Amino acid sequence: MKKTFIYLFTILMACGTLKTYAQEPRIPESSSTQTIIQDFGLGKITVTYSRPNVKGRKIFGGINPYGEVWRTGANAATVITFNENVIVEGNKVPAGTYSLFSIPDEKMWTIILNKTSKQWGAYSYKQADDLLRFKVKPVEVKEKRETLTMQFANSTTKTTDFYIVWDHTAVPIHIQTDDDAQITANIDKLMKGDIKKRPYFNAIQYYYENDKDLNKAMTWVLEAEKLEPKGPWYKLWKARILLKTGKKAEAIATAQEGVRLAKESNDDEYVRLNEAVIGQAKN
Repeated sequence: MKKTFIYLFTILMACGTLKTYAQEPRIPESSSTQTIIQDFGLGKITVTYSRPNVKGRKIFGGINPYGEVWRTGANAATVITFNENVIVEGNKVPAGTYSLFSIPDEKMWTIILNKTSKQWGAYSYKQADDLLRFKVKPVEVKEKRETLTMQFANSTTKTTDFYIVWDHTAVPIHIQTDDDAQITANIDKLMKGDIKKRPYFNAIQYYYENDKDLNKAMTWVLEAEKLEPKGPWYKLWKARILLKTGKKAEAIATAQEGVRLAKESNDDEYVRLNEAVIGQAKN
C-alpha cells in the first residue's frame, strides 16, 4: 500500500510540474519567425527569417536606408539552405547554409550570400565572408504587403523564382537546378529495373518538359501503354509528344482515343487535358 501511495504521489507531482511548465507565461515576438521549404530538383531550399511589419513607417529609403547592408528581415539574419548545388542568377552556388543579406536601392538591389550563417542582424557582417554578390531589379507592386513575406513562385523541376516582398516592393531572384545530369542518370538507372516498377510517367514528363530526347520518351510511352492499355494519361503524353514533333493529325487521333478512355473511366481531368491537345493541334 505504501509503495502504491508513493507511486501515485510521484505521478501527480510530475503532472503538476508539467501543467505548471505548460502554463508558464510568454510574450510573442513583434516580428514572427517563418520557415519555408521548397522541393527543388533532387533537393530542397529552406529559408528561415523574421517578419517585421510596416506599421505606418517608410520602409526602403526610410527605416532601411538605401545603400546600407540589411539583414533582410528582423532579429537574426535571414538564413537560406540549399542541400544541392544550384545556380542563383547565373552564379553557381555550392550546397550549404548561408546568411542572406541585401543592400536595397531605388533602381537595383545587391543580394549577398554570406558564408557565416548564424549572425544577429548585420552588426557583425563581414564582406570578406561573402560567397557571392549579385544585383537584381526591384519591382513596384500595387498591393501593399504589410508583413515582410518571402515566397517561391513559378517552380518547375529546373527553375524557381524566390521573392522578397514588403510594403510596395518585390525583389525577384531566379534560381536554377544544377542536377540535370544526375536526374538523367537516375532515370536511366530506374528504367533498367523491373518493367512493372519503372517510373514511366515521371520519366516521360521530365523528358518532354525539358526538351530532351523525345524519341526515347516515345519508346517509354509505347512500353507503358502495354502495361496500362486503358490509361488515358499515356495517350495524353503520346499526343503531346506527337504534337511537339509536328505530327498534328496523329496527335489529334491519339488525344481523341485518350478522351474516349477518360470518359469510360469517368476521369474528367483527362478528358479536359486530352481535349486541350486536340484544340492546340487544330489551331
